[in-house]
Amino acid sequence: MTLLPTAVTARPEAPEARGEVSRMVRSRLLDGGRLPLAADIARSSPYGEDLQLALHLCYELHYRGFAGVPDTLEWDPGLLRVRALMEHRFESALRHDCRHRAGVDEALAALLVEPVDGTGVSHFLASSGEPWHLREYVALRSVHQLREADPHLWVIPRLTGRAKAAMVAVEYDEYGCGRPERMHSLLYAELMSDLGLDPSYGRHVDVAGAEVLAASNLMSMFGLHRRLRGALVGHFAVVETTSPPAAARIAAALRRTGAGPAAERYYEEHVEADAVHEQLVRREVVGGLLDDEPDLADDIAFGIAATSFLEDRLGDRVLDAWSRGESALRAPLPRPSGSEP
Repeated sequence: MTLLPTAVTARPEAPEARGEVSRMVRSRLLDGGRLPLAADIARSSPYGEDLQLALHLCYELHYRGFAGVPDTLEWDPGLLRVRALMEHRFESALRHDCRHRAGVDEALAALLVEPVDGTGVSHFLASSGEPWHLREYVALRSVHQLREADPHLWVIPRLTGRAKAAMVAVEYDEYGCGRPERMHSLLYAELMSDLGLDPSYGRHVDVAGAEVLAASNLMSMFGLHRRLRGALVGHFAVVETTSPPAAARIAAALRRTGAGPAAERYYEEHVEADAVHEQLVRREVVGGLLDDEPDLADDIAFGIAATSFLEDRLGDRVLDAWSRGESALRAPLPRPSGSEP
């Protein structure tokens, strides 16, 4: 399957605001409006729609940007000041909610345990997921998956030795081992097309709730700050350790529902590749970083705990909606072509 270049490269439109803070940040991007004050940000919920959408607007300037928004705003002092206030609110809430976290070894060991009676989203999809559940899940995950490994690359200049070499080795796989058609972000776009979803970058941000945005924003926050390099490695460890079993379940759900070969290919790729990555990440990336900078152990543990916390919130939100037979999206998806009205 060959996607049109514009589906992969075009800049997205800025998503609609979800409150006063995101409205003012969006206005600043599009027409130079005034920015929110510290008091406005202090009143916003750290995990809420308004603050998380505003953070997404700021972070996206470091990725693809938005249609009609000047590139010079990436380093606009006013936007950076506001972003710092929002990051402080977000990070402070996470550190409070993850204050009873385990140490690195215990946290990594827990990630390897697959509960017999698993009840997460991938278990639901494998056992009883219908095509509409899979389409919603894939649309939600597209907020991050269409730029899959990009946030993790920021940590590479901040690592040395074993940790850096192993991180580069894993990321080389994520970018298709030099073959652009095998890049995981492109495989994800092809998965979306197989499911009748628009694969355009940023297309589904408006239908994704705060839980999705928070999980995506977390890796951008970790990646953009050198002081959070240990937390970014912790986040990376969660992703690479938990991916293979979840990917296997989702691949099975896609086969069961007849989603198509491109849809299956993305998750089948992760079953095999991430099983190898998990060993590299644990032994070389995490182990190497701890050998070089043992004082970062608590930061790594925080990254693991914060990632798991936000992923659990997202899973609970999705499953709560689906258990009631309702959509987990903020607005319905267009029907795939050829489906019944």
